[in-house]
Amino acid sequence: MHYLRDVPKSSLAPTLLVAMPDLVDPNFRRTVVLLVHHDPDGSVGLVLNRPTDVSASDLCETLGIGWRGEDEGTIHWGGPVQPNTGWVVAGDDVLADVAEVTAVAPHVHFAGSLEALRRVADLPPAQLRLFLGYAGWAPGQLEGELAQGAWVVAPLSLQALFEVEAERLWEHVWRLLGIDPATVVSTPGIH
Repeated sequence: MHYLRDVPKSSLAPTLLVAMPDLVDPNFRRTVVLLVHHDPDGSVGLVLNRPTDVSASDLCETLGIGWRGEDEGTIHWGGPVQPNTGWVVAGDDVLADVAEVTAVAPHVHFAGSLEALRRVADLPPAQLRLFLGYAGWAPGQLEGELAQGAWVVAPLSLQALFEVEAERLWEHVWRLLGIDPATVVSTPGIH
């Protein structure tokens, strides 16, 4: 576990994790994950490119919250952990003063509360992603997966986070790294 001693754990979040082409786990095959938290106690991320059939207006209606955004506002599948929990990633500082919010990037915040959902439902910002569930890793688990060559770490891109369609996101992030995904060959080690 030489890697665990030499790489500062905080260096991983916030970033994008890009699944290697041969990652066969159906939960993460060809996914891009926004890593929002990483420390010695574990990691938390949100899968960015798995939209669900649930609309934001339908979800909000079931919770007794009025949705004032576009009808086609999509809820994304954030990952296999606690799929009944909701998460919000929003730009424009709309969540900056909400309790228990995490700054992901300048003017971009992450929260998992009804207060956060109410805030964005009332006046949805242009930069918004809503999720059910999340991806989680136990202490040292993500480092192990990186060492095995399951993921590539990419810098956080707000364009990738908010603007690129789900079906194009995986390839888009590879290309941001200057890599044609068709040429990638998996090898053990940190990427």
